[in-house]
Amino acid sequence: MSLRLSTVILPYRRWHEGTRSTWVRAEELGFHAGYTYDHLSWRSFRDGPWFGAVPTLTAAAGVTERMRLGTLVTSPNFRHPVTLAKELISLDDISGGRVTLGIGAGGTGFDATALGQEPWTPRERADRFGEFVPLLDRLLTEDAVSYEGDFYAAHEARNIPGCVQRPRLPFAVAATGPRGLRLAALYGQAWVTTGDPRLYEEGTPEQSVQAIRGQAEKLADACAETGRDVTGLDKILLTGFTPDRGRPLESLDAFVDFAGRHVELGINEIVLHWPIPDSDFAADQKVFERIAMEAPAQLR
Repeated sequence: MSLRLSTVILPYRRWHEGTRSTWVRAEELGFHAGYTYDHLSWRSFRDGPWFGAVPTLTAAAGVTERMRLGTLVTSPNFRHPVTLAKELISLDDISGGRVTLGIGAGGTGFDATALGQEPWTPRERADRFGEFVPLLDRLLTEDAVSYEGDFYAAHEARNIPGCVQRPRLPFAVAATGPRGLRLAALYGQAWVTTGDPRLYEEGTPEQSVQAIRGQAEKLADACAETGRDVTGLDKILLTGFTPDRGRPLESLDAFVDFAGRHVELGINEIVLHWPIPDSDFAADQKVFERIAMEAPAQLR
């Protein structure tokens, strides 16, 4: 299985003060996709500049031609399916059909309370996600949708002409629990993992690989239960959250070793954070670019 390399570019700088040139360079380096986080703010970046995902991706669509674009990930924390669908259809049109929606249940960070609500429990997040994804699927594939659920409603919502990509743009579903994995099996064109967060602080790389193997096996079980062939889903690893942390970006050899162990698990797309100095995503830019240009050939 050949490996695709992608990058995630955080929206922490003004467009004309570095972000534009980063997206252009990402395409020049041959990345399969360029993603960005869809948050209102994020962790250590909370008190600094941070820009919106959809406008950023719209601008990126205007300065790139081939690279796919997407979110890693969008969640129900501050999104509603009706308005999100309209934005996604517009973005898919502007980009010429290059958009992938990374989507997850959300967490307990700043997004969870920014609209004035109390943070949802894990069960509430799963309940909302279970309603959010099917409704969004309908909104992106049907001209008119009416729906009344426990959490979301749509009244004759019109989405004409729909996505450039048919029947709709692909979903990359981030999930590790049984309900989320079932949604990935039912609605996803890809599955996203960051590994097991419980291993980040004190786990080992070997334990992380075993954990991801277990997640992939549960995904296969969910697909079997829904009558779907798991080989039809892409498997995406968003790096930076396993016990390896930044070590895979220390050299080309280190990355090839890291990636090879995950390709053996069925991962066929690895996403690297574009280096950000003085942050958790600090890395040598020259090494990063060498990995982008040379690693895929070594992992075929």
